[in-house]
Amino acid sequence: MSSAKGKINSYREFAEEVIPHIAQMGYTAVQIMAITEHAYYASFGYQVTNFFACASRSGTPSDLQYLVDEAHRHGLYVLMDVVHAHASKNVLDGLNMFDGTDHLYFHGGPRGIHNLWDSRLFNYGSWEVMRFLLSNLRYFVEFYHFDGFRFDGVMSMIYHHHGLNCNFAGGYPEYFGPSVDGDALAYLTLANYMLHQLYPSIITIGEEVSCMPGLCRPTADGGIGFDYRLAMSIPDKWIELLKKTPDEQWDMENLAFTMQNRRYKEAVVAYAESHDQALVGDKTIAFWLMDKEMYTGMSTTTPANGIIERGIALHKMIRLLTCALGGEAYLTFMGNEFGHPEWIDFPRAGNNSSFHYCRRQWGLAKDPLLRYKDLLAFERVMNNLEESYHWLPSPSAWVTLKNSGDKVLAFERGGLLFVFNFHPSRSFTDYRIGVMHPGQYRLVLDSDAEIFGGHHRIDPNVVHQADNYAIHGHFHSVMLYLPARTAQVYARVDAPAYGHS
Repeated sequence: MSSAKGKINSYREFAEEVIPHIAQMGYTAVQIMAITEHAYYASFGYQVTNFFACASRSGTPSDLQYLVDEAHRHGLYVLMDVVHAHASKNVLDGLNMFDGTDHLYFHGGPRGIHNLWDSRLFNYGSWEVMRFLLSNLRYFVEFYHFDGFRFDGVMSMIYHHHGLNCNFAGGYPEYFGPSVDGDALAYLTLANYMLHQLYPSIITIGEEVSCMPGLCRPTADGGIGFDYRLAMSIPDKWIELLKKTPDEQWDMENLAFTMQNRRYKEAVVAYAESHDQALVGDKTIAFWLMDKEMYTGMSTTTPANGIIERGIALHKMIRLLTCALGGEAYLTFMGNEFGHPEWIDFPRAGNNSSFHYCRRQWGLAKDPLLRYKDLLAFERVMNNLEESYHWLPSPSAWVTLKNSGDKVLAFERGGLLFVFNFHPSRSFTDYRIGVMHPGQYRLVLDSDAEIFGGHHRIDPNVVHQADNYAIHGHFHSVMLYLPARTAQVYARVDAPAYGHS
């Protein structure tokens, strides 16, 4: 669905059309879904029928190798979305009933069926199944040169209840009781151990919602060995707020808690939205913010109305807050970097096999007369700023201020001061914010800048001197102008970026 046209894109077209865009935007890696063969296109590749074949609808193995090589040539890591949580129940073209029984690769009987996904569940206690899955990982590293894997459905794997109808409160009996599938934990631990031993630069990411303790701790420490966990609660929080809560009522303390809610020394991948949030029946964040106004209000030839103004402002703030406070890595689903409209719907009988909602409208961001270019420019500058200051690998942020009355949130990370004013109408002058260090602070990113479709209400040349006024737990503070619905990032003059002496 990466093509702008109504068709399935090929590996070579993706390599030649999309990979350069990813590199130009300042991203350092690309995660590719639906690589292994799957008969049902609308499954996002999650109903795998052949684990050692690449999806033939997009090209040949040589074409996929070309894609990976092109990504490497552009300096990108290439991560594969690997599905070892379940398999297609297809008999003719899948593993199901391969030898005439239901338990060659899978658990027999009801335990071998995922009722919600309508698929088969592996028996991780079988030596041959483990060999099959471990070999599958090695094959894609050695034959295609993938640099890592995002393991799909980890939560479903490690619990007998598969996470269905469960609300985890954080008590240890939930994680270490009889509901845990020890064989699945052993397989994942072995997979991570093998990958990191054989390929020291490999990256593994677990899609896991329950926050299983030790998921992202090294196997040498008794952990399961993933490098990152997907911070899936963050996009859920954004969609929940946009659906149910006017931004006048957003709780800054709860928002900051959601962004930082991860276990000690656990690295997470933060993201504001993905394909999960935009499936038919739901919408992209941009469409939740602006809805049908996007069809007529995104032209720069006419003044933006209030809905478009609000949507563009919050879209930038949501992405910056997620990237700066949400984790140790940042993920964007293609197209969301410029506020892709509408939703995702695969060709099916119910929509006359249409590709209209199963494509990426790249041309929107290239049109100089549309406001999508402003959202795209903000993402590029944000990524480049992170590359300069390295806040993602820096220690967790120190949250200085969570003022729900003023709708102001401020924190320091990677040597930078991040300030957000989510208030819909109230701007603040001489707003005092505590800072860790004395010195002069200069503006390095402003969501209200004209190049991002803003109103240019802050002079970027003004330098702010921190004085010895103690506030917010700090001995020093600065006084700033905070326009409504904007975010700013300040850096200390002459201060080194994180990781640089």
